[in-house]
Amino acid sequence: MDGKTLARIGAVVFVALAVTATAIDMNRSDAGPETTTKKPPSIVRHDPLDDQLARCSQAGEVGASDPQCLKAWADNRRRFLGTAPAPDPFSTDRPEVR
Repeated sequence: MDGKTLARIGAVVFVALAVTATAIDMNRSDAGPETTTKKPPSIVRHDPLDDQLARCSQAGEVGASDPQCLKAWADNRRRFLGTAPAPDPFSTDRPEVR
């Protein structure tokens, strides 16, 4: 047998062993650690602003002129950017200017 043939046979045997080892490893089920730590359930509070934003998002072009949608989007921007709310120009609770 010449060296080329022997090298080819060796390569085929090596590839066959690698494929077999991979197949065995993929089919083996690891038991894993016996003690698993469970995460406590997260507390999710329902935010009514999310419902309002979803309604306005589904409204399409009408939402762009709806005052409730405009207020909800402004509140969402303030919440996201962390800015203080601006005074409402249509509010009747303004102090009188003398």
